[in-house]
Amino acid sequence: MKAIEVVGTIEEDRRVRLDEPLPPGIPGIAGRVRLIILVGEDEPSDQEWLHAAIHSGAFDFLNTAEEDRYTLRDGRPFDDAR
Repeated sequence: MKAIEVVGTIEEDRRVRLDEPLPPGIPGIAGRVRLIILVGEDEPSDQEWLHAAIHSGAFDFLNTAEEDRYTLRDGRPFDDAR
């Protein structure tokens, strides 16, 4: 048995609607499946993750002088015009 994690919504008529189509290449997906529904999980949104990362102090080391390793004179300008 293969497990696939997908996210969806339980609608008013108690049917499950997936947020995205199932990934391609899953053998035997046209038959019956067994679902395990996890409810009540308060997953943080992308904005909440970003806010937590910014204010947690985990990246404070990037503001130290030791992390200022490069100047505008380092490297070469990137030009993708071919």
